[in-house]
Amino acid sequence: MSTTYFGPVQWFQKLHRAEHVMIEQWESFQKQTYRNRCLIATTNGVQALTVPVEKSAACIKEIRISDHGNWRHLHWNALQSAYGESPFFEYYQDDIRPFYEKRWTFLFDFNEAIRQKMCELIDIAPSVTFTTAYITDPQALVVNDYRTVINPKHPAKDDDFETKAYYQVYQMKHGFLENLSILDLLFNMGPESIFYL
Repeated sequence: MSTTYFGPVQWFQKLHRAEHVMIEQWESFQKQTYRNRCLIATTNGVQALTVPVEKSAACIKEIRISDHGNWRHLHWNALQSAYGESPFFEYYQDDIRPFYEKRWTFLFDFNEAIRQKMCELIDIAPSVTFTTAYITDPQALVVNDYRTVINPKHPAKDDDFETKAYYQVYQMKHGFLENLSILDLLFNMGPESIFYL
């Protein structure tokens, strides 16, 4: 699987259910993907939060986070606005806020720290390693390749993804919005999040 910035429920479902997961660290950076973007539910519908990056690296592991646009402040304010009234935002905000206070150099390291914290909060302990080289031929893999399947703009068919409705703050206004950031599930369902994975 590709690295993700507060990845979608689908990504964490794969992480939780797989016997072992390899996270890709040698692929080229791809725009408009979950690698530096997450989707949250707001009063106006789905909103994308995007981490700005400097795109002068050979692989995703070397992509640097840009300080352009005061994005940390904007993202944290967006989360407070979207989830401040959710059942568990107050409970988890002290775990999430540090990701918007500390400056990380590399996107991959930032995402990995987020993954570890989310696994801790949801109470899952996946077996994870990192790729040692980029394999371009999916046939060469002896496992499922979700690097291009889990995509916000053009998701590929995934018969193994089970979406289950759960409480969302703006559900009465927008209906259930599926496969949002894992933060949506955590802030709305708290300790019960694991049961939706």
